[in-house]
Amino acid sequence: MAEPVCFDWSGYRRWMAQAANTLASARVDADHDFHNWCCFKAQQAGEYAVKAILHGLGVPAIGHSIVSLSERLREIGVETYEDFMTDARLLDRHYNPPRYPYAYPSGNPHDYYDSAASGEALRACERVIELAHGVGRQVEEG
Repeated sequence: MAEPVCFDWSGYRRWMAQAANTLASARVDADHDFHNWCCFKAQQAGEYAVKAILHGLGVPAIGHSIVSLSERLREIGVETYEDFMTDARLLDRHYNPPRYPYAYPSGNPHDYYDSAASGEALRACERVIELAHGVGRQVEEG
């Protein structure tokens, strides 16, 4: 990553705080068997973490797709981990279906989510958030 001229620490910290809060809420949902909401919130927390990086670097962060936002990271030279795009795609699959009954042929979203899905989404989200922390540390160390 090229060294930023000016890093917006305030914007970065605000988005990271929201990512942490949303991840904590997702964990509560998983613990109480609200697995569809856990998966949706894991996507949201991952999105917020990627937006933290972009806002910190002064890059527009428009949209909700982690995959699309990640293209912006690539364009500005932010290095990600090996399976980052796998995690981004996994999380993005949880943006709409956990919330809408018509996303499935019958039943409701909560019928299609379980602890395995929650665990997978939480782990992917944690890796995305750790990437964002790493970018912050990298900028701080200059």
